[in-house]
Amino acid sequence: MKKTQYDNYLKILKGELIPAMGCTEPIAIALAAAKAREVLGQMPDHMLLRCSGNIIKNVKGVVVPNSGGQKGVEVAAILGVVAGNPDSELEVICGAGKEDIELTRKLNQQGLCTCELEEGEENLFIRAYLTAGSESAAVEIQTKHNHISKIEKNNQIIFQQQDIQIEDSGDKSQLNIREILEFTNEAELKDVEDIINRQIEYNSAISEAGLAQDWSSQVGRTLMLLSDKDIRIRARAAAAAGSDARMDGCALPVIINSGSGNQGITCTMPVVVYAKELNAEKEILIRALVLTNLLTLHQKRYIGNLSAYCGAVSAGAAAACGIAYLQGADYDIIGKTLINALGNVGGIICDGAKDSCAAKISSAVDAGIIGYEMAIRNHSFPFGEGLVEDDYEQTLKNIGRMGRLGMKSTDVEILNIMIGR
Repeated sequence: MKKTQYDNYLKILKGELIPAMGCTEPIAIALAAAKAREVLGQMPDHMLLRCSGNIIKNVKGVVVPNSGGQKGVEVAAILGVVAGNPDSELEVICGAGKEDIELTRKLNQQGLCTCELEEGEENLFIRAYLTAGSESAAVEIQTKHNHISKIEKNNQIIFQQQDIQIEDSGDKSQLNIREILEFTNEAELKDVEDIINRQIEYNSAISEAGLAQDWSSQVGRTLMLLSDKDIRIRARAAAAAGSDARMDGCALPVIINSGSGNQGITCTMPVVVYAKELNAEKEILIRALVLTNLLTLHQKRYIGNLSAYCGAVSAGAAAACGIAYLQGADYDIIGKTLINALGNVGGIICDGAKDSCAAKISSAVDAGIIGYEMAIRNHSFPFGEGLVEDDYEQTLKNIGRMGRLGMKSTDVEILNIMIGR
């Protein structure tokens, strides 16, 4: 692999696999509000949050971590103002304590913050506008959950950077399945092991918490009751349990993928479970997770970070490719695993972050594993049927087109139903 492409892939991994606590949408809101509070230099007397529909959709049903069980855009924004440290980015409210929780509850009841839908913007858009007397400050986040694109003080722009700098975060348009596999095989261990080991550590911890405690709807624990001997069920349970805990406000951080903690967990845990079962060497596990993460990012670049298409589908299909890699799969087995999985569950809707995400994760991982089991027996869905084609890359493009464009009106209807329009 050429050094320029090698370095690009490494930048992508470093830029995307970062820590976040809780569901990333309320955390991004807390980050915008905390940064606006820092710029304002004092406690606001009013806050206005204008958010795109997908942000509102993904905040409505989840508990904001370190909030004492509270939910909603307003709670996330107020907690960010009360206790947020913007330098911590997607762990912005990690230092919130009991007094902060109670103050947030009080200020929310007093109506300190209001939220409005921002139409005509991309799917990931947040604007936090804070006022204190005649003073004001505003912060906008776009494209990525931690990408501050604009800062205003007293209605004057003091910082603006609309686009994410490719030279810093890597160019995902260069990703393709064949080169992802090449990078996976050729990557110097010293370049990737710290990134991946942190992902294993963080995401394993929240998965274990989900299995040990009564979080959310307990999808992971329910799966384990079915059979704790079946490796396929254990893989599904490990991923689902992490989501159980995360959606219910567990404050443990996760390493995200494509801006999503659920996708980061789904990328990681099935591969970790299989690696343990297979007694795989640590280096093989690390490389398998490099593959899984990059394949997820590759799929999501066609779809977008937020849409009506459930991102767990992409991550579950990619996780199965990581499982395949652990067992020596080549390019064609990996390609067939992907299209078999996507030909099965491609199109599961995202109707917001919430308890049922864990069940969708379980279904996506199950579809991925079935896709792999088919592939190693030289079975695949007939090319040319539906969205599946004999060109693996074209199949991913077809799925992306369906998720980004075809499901756009679905996204609008989901939001309208959720907000009672």
